[in-house]
Amino acid sequence: MSNINIIIEERPADIGHFLVGRLLPFRDKRMVGPFIFIDHMGPAKLSDHENIDIGPHPHIGLSTLTYLFDGAILHKDTLGTEVEITPGQVNWMTAGKGIVHSERTPLHLRHSDKTLHGLQIWVALPQDLAEMEPTFYHAAADEIPAWETDGVAYKLIAGAAFGRQSPVPVYSPLFFLEIKSPTTQTIRIGDELVGEAGLYILEGSIESEGFTYEPKRILVAKNSQLCEFVIHANSTVYVFGGEPFPEGRHIYWNFVATSLERIEQAKQDWRNQNFPILAGETDVIPLPPDLSNLKQKP
Repeated sequence: MSNINIIIEERPADIGHFLVGRLLPFRDKRMVGPFIFIDHMGPAKLSDHENIDIGPHPHIGLSTLTYLFDGAILHKDTLGTEVEITPGQVNWMTAGKGIVHSERTPLHLRHSDKTLHGLQIWVALPQDLAEMEPTFYHAAADEIPAWETDGVAYKLIAGAAFGRQSPVPVYSPLFFLEIKSPTTQTIRIGDELVGEAGLYILEGSIESEGFTYEPKRILVAKNSQLCEFVIHANSTVYVFGGEPFPEGRHIYWNFVATSLERIEQAKQDWRNQNFPILAGETDVIPLPPDLSNLKQKP
């Protein structure tokens, strides 16, 4: 990508019996547009006795986006949602004033060998919608806009670009694009982007200004309007970003807010069991100690 401002490498993070590669937040770049958190899950091979079991936990002030390349996750939340997400689909959960959910290996996979690979993403809500009622949206794979240009395959997972609109109900101007190419091509998409832009390399490599960049890193552009790069053959990249908010965000555990007071309220609400209860789930995740590396001042 032309005019690269910062390069963010994946860092290992333990989310409870499962190691992920954390990309955002980063000490020198806390957000890209409204995108405030990105984890790369796997690829992981799990045996017949290993399963993902992330018990009930809360969120406020954000939307979560789950996008899988391989495997399956069963999502349950306090809206009554129970849905299995599989590759190519999009789970979009908007926490607003507060929601509780769990993420587990589906029952039909719990006693067999399996794999899991995907992205877990948080998108902060605009300040005036931070306390909205929680919602959930599941998009089937064939609902996501997909097209080819000069042999390059594009998919608009969320937001708007190229005169197209994803069905995922976002709440601020943003984009989340998948780009796959079987051949080496020059990609020029700056005119289609708004606000800030980041590029995540999943597989293969790209070239920009004479430098080659390989997987497991985000490249953040100085100016999204100058987004241009060479994608090498058999590569997959994700371009994401959007209009940044005028005010900053604090982040603690699963809570995102514009004020520390709101974060403290959410912490107390979770301690005092004031969040909605997820029926049939007992392994509730307790509030962790202060995570100073995940705090952000406006």
